[in-house]
Amino acid sequence: MTTTVFERQAPQAAVVSHALAPARQAVFWIEDAPGDAYPRFRGDIQCDLAVVGGGYTGLWTALLAKRENPAARVVLLEGRRIGWAASGRNGGFCEASLTHGDENGRTRFGHEFDELQRLGMANLDEIEATIAELGLDAEFERNGAIDLATEPHQVEWLREADGEDARFLDREAVQAEVHSPTYLGGLLRTRDSALVHPAKLARALARACEAAGVELFEHSPVEGIGEGTTLYTPEGVVRSKRTALATNVFPSLLKRNRLATVPVYDYVLMTEPLSPAQLAAIGWSGRQGLGDSANQFHYYRLTRDNRILFGGYDAVYHYGGRVRERYEDRPATFRTLAAHFFTTFPQLEGLTFTNRWAGAIDTCSRFCAFFGTARGGTVAYATGYTGLGVAATHFGAQVMLDLLAGRETERTSLEMVRSRPLPFPPEPAASVGINLTRWSLDRADHREGRRNLFLRTLDAVGLGFDS
Repeated sequence: MTTTVFERQAPQAAVVSHALAPARQAVFWIEDAPGDAYPRFRGDIQCDLAVVGGGYTGLWTALLAKRENPAARVVLLEGRRIGWAASGRNGGFCEASLTHGDENGRTRFGHEFDELQRLGMANLDEIEATIAELGLDAEFERNGAIDLATEPHQVEWLREADGEDARFLDREAVQAEVHSPTYLGGLLRTRDSALVHPAKLARALARACEAAGVELFEHSPVEGIGEGTTLYTPEGVVRSKRTALATNVFPSLLKRNRLATVPVYDYVLMTEPLSPAQLAAIGWSGRQGLGDSANQFHYYRLTRDNRILFGGYDAVYHYGGRVRERYEDRPATFRTLAAHFFTTFPQLEGLTFTNRWAGAIDTCSRFCAFFGTARGGTVAYATGYTGLGVAATHFGAQVMLDLLAGRETERTSLEMVRSRPLPFPPEPAASVGINLTRWSLDRADHREGRRNLFLRTLDAVGLGFDS
């Protein structure tokens, strides 16, 4: 086994300790974007469409439904605060891919991959157009992204992807974009990636929903679905003609989906704002989103005030598959991320982190969203985005509205929409299998990308796992 650059060029422990000392366990995005408060739901009402979940999927569904039919009564129910979970704490990468990357898309949906690519780009274009049309304050920047090679074997992977909308960068060219001693090459993608402020996007979508006439309720968890599409909350009942489930990582209200996703925790650090001298030391004038090419990969980007968000790598599954606040504070993982940050940018030694946080990703075995209906077509769901859902949630909302309306569309005819992922096994098999997979992915990163028999077997049966 070989070492990785993060082991070969690790910073001193004191550098990491100094950088983490002031970091608070708090989501920077949510602190930076105070939201409006919405009432609890109380009473017994009827509506045309009920949306369960106040993240991106639910917000887009409610907004698009009202734009399609302004006369419809649309009610959105959120169990806590709108945008408090994944939609308010992700990295803010808004990617065109609907399939969690090209390789996953080609492997699983090869015969319709070109169509999915076209629809994904159109989806990102629609998001950009809607943000502009409605004047949504989401700090949307369509700067593109650079996939990075930090090990020699990754250079060839990126060189093979060179094409019309993706340009291979050799070492000199990638260093001209961003200065890091770890970069050996890159792939510049100019149109299929944007950046947003995650919490501001959620807040802006909620305000757009309210302006369109959607009735928004917070602290109103839906505890069950009764006869037809009757929804029960602690203090009331919603009787809807149609229901869209946008609960994602949280336990599904439909028994059929209980084993279809597992929560995997992703961890993030945010730096203090860089000074002009620090920013000049790393370049990055193009402000592209960055991500390396390992199985256990890092992603990072600049904020509007030139902080660096640095996350990824150590995705963690906890036995039992539950979402718990205590899982968000993991000191060992934050130390690992901080060490990798200073391996990437040793010229920033002395910089400190202001925030550390984590969030649960709704991971499914095919790495991208799946869709379906229940209760005779009166209930629709979209879930399983697996960490690349900021833009894909808009597509998922459109799919659910198509399904609820009984429309045969280009979207609903896709195999991706018509098929389901293989479920995860129950415990203890889930924990054993997922942790064995994480160990195997780490070994592959230490063996020039070569996958062991266990990973190759998972690939063959279509039950995979990724960080």
